[in-house]
Amino acid sequence: MSHLALKDHLREGRLFRGRVLAAAAFVVLLLGLVMLRLLKLQILDHQHFTTLSQDNRVKIEPIPPTRGLIYDRNGVILAQNLPSHSLEIIPERVRDMDQTIGELRQLIEISDADIKRFQRLRAQRRRFDSIPIRVRLNEQEVARFSVNRHRFPGVEIQAKLLRDYPLGDKTSHVIGYVGRINPREAARIDASNYSATSHIGKTGVEKSYEERLHGKVGFRQVEVNVLGRAISTLESQPPVPGDDLYLTIDARLQATIIDAFGEENGAAAAIDPATGEVLALVSKPGFDTNLFVEGISPGNYKALQQSPDKPLFNRAMRGQYPPGSTIKPFIGLAGLEYGATTPGKRIHCTGSYSLPNSSHRYRDWKKTGHGHVDLTDAITQSCDVYYYDLANRLGVDRLHEFLDHFRFGRRTGIDITGELGGLLPSREWKRRTRNESWYPGET
Repeated sequence: MSHLALKDHLREGRLFRGRVLAAAAFVVLLLGLVMLRLLKLQILDHQHFTTLSQDNRVKIEPIPPTRGLIYDRNGVILAQNLPSHSLEIIPERVRDMDQTIGELRQLIEISDADIKRFQRLRAQRRRFDSIPIRVRLNEQEVARFSVNRHRFPGVEIQAKLLRDYPLGDKTSHVIGYVGRINPREAARIDASNYSATSHIGKTGVEKSYEERLHGKVGFRQVEVNVLGRAISTLESQPPVPGDDLYLTIDARLQATIIDAFGEENGAAAAIDPATGEVLALVSKPGFDTNLFVEGISPGNYKALQQSPDKPLFNRAMRGQYPPGSTIKPFIGLAGLEYGATTPGKRIHCTGSYSLPNSSHRYRDWKKTGHGHVDLTDAITQSCDVYYYDLANRLGVDRLHEFLDHFRFGRRTGIDITGELGGLLPSREWKRRTRNESWYPGET
């Protein structure tokens, strides 16, 4: 029995030593793997992880350029930037939007219209763009939110310059307005230059001169804390502000013309004949362009759209109206050009005109007539009968050809978007549009 006990003891000793050696080998192998991993992390991949660490600590923030101002010819401000605070939300950083908005409404007055506008803008925005849920906060509201800021991740107060139009509806169709960038506009603009910009020119001068007014984006490299908030600026490049524009428009003349309309609607253009400068361009009624800057409410927009006065319609740029007596000097020039009249040729105006073999009478504005008039008299007195007779002798073909040289019916090429051309009738036009022949009385 003692011999068997000794034999078991030796066997257990050998087993124990084997296990110790196996465990030691495993520990050595494990330590080797750890050392290899440390070697890779600390030496081989040192630069890579240093860069990642730096990226987590340092952030590049774009700085929006200040939009250029717009003045009239005398330095009257037509479009400016006013300092403002807005409460904005980045949806990607908010876990429960409904709860967040509900808690915000306990701190700051947020109307149902504000929420509807927020939801509409949310559907149009670019990813990680902040969306305003309240604009033009007062100092008390800013302070109240700042104290509770830690409760609202993804929500922040933005201090920015808000576009403002001091003359409102008086220059609405000329100056136009800016609005938030929509997806269609985002697809065609330079994304890098607009990385810090939320608004773009939508109509009028604001749209036509967008590139000059916008400026060039800047940037700053900031160190951030664990919450992602900037704690220091490491490097910066200031933005280049947009150009200020001085228009040929005279704001006082613009307002005077609008007042002269009284209760009537219409369009008017005042042009310096010596230079071709547009001194006033009026479409009445206009609309308050400030309503569109941060997104007009559906109710206000519906009211503008359904108004019988059509304030959104630019009568000066898109309306088509008969030229009236302004065309008479050009018909006189056509008569001289084609030999249909001379400066001294006189006709007798009795107050009406009839074509040969026709009983229809074309009335003059002066019922008693102008008597005997030549070309100069016809221009100064605006004698309709003189031009009825001259147009009949010219004929529609020569009249159309001559007026076309002066670009009647074409767009002027004015540097405001949205212009439509007019209509210069001809035989071919009537045949194409109505499938009818041209009659002398239409000339």
